Amino acid sequence: MASVTAPARLLDDSFLRFLPAPVREPRRAWLAILTGWLLSLAGSIVLALIISSVAPDMAKPDFAGLSGMYAIFLLVVFSPLLETLIMGGILVLLQRFLKPAAAVITSALLWGVAHSLGALSWGFAIWWPFLIFSTLFVVWRQRGFWIAVGVVTATHALQNLGPALMLAGYVSPALR
Repeated sequence: MASVTAPARLLDDSFLRFLPAPVREPRRAWLAILTGWLLSLAGSIVLALIISSVAPDMAKPDFAGLSGMYAIFLLVVFSPLLETLIMGGILVLLQRFLKPAAAVITSALLWGVAHSLGALSWGFAIWWPFLIFSTLFVVWRQRGFWIAVGVVTATHALQNLGPALMLAGYVSPALR
């Protein structure tokens, strides 16, 4: 009987080892998605609060024109899938030249710069979720490209769900 070896925990020998094990190992997709979502959401909220207190007049993203089910589709379905596919391609390319942790950091910084083009504050707040998304992609790609796409897309969709519900008008104005 052939033995099956578990995929490696690629980031245990890097500075990213501070991330919880479910994010660094391709074992339980549901736990990786849940843990990744909680980490990305908490980090982006903290960064947004810091940015708004340090630079309250810094430009924020403008989602004018997005409402209803269109906002939900665009932010929870379309954007997470499209951005994950782009990110995955970039990470595959980066890993040809860089170690996994360096590829993850480079990817997160590139996504921060890309989102800064829309609004500077967005770029400062968004690099952290993309650090988590990039980590999940690199880790889960060991199990397959499309599995990695699925895990990251689900995590990203959960990250965007709250803002999408606010834009769609499904969240009480008191909670906005």
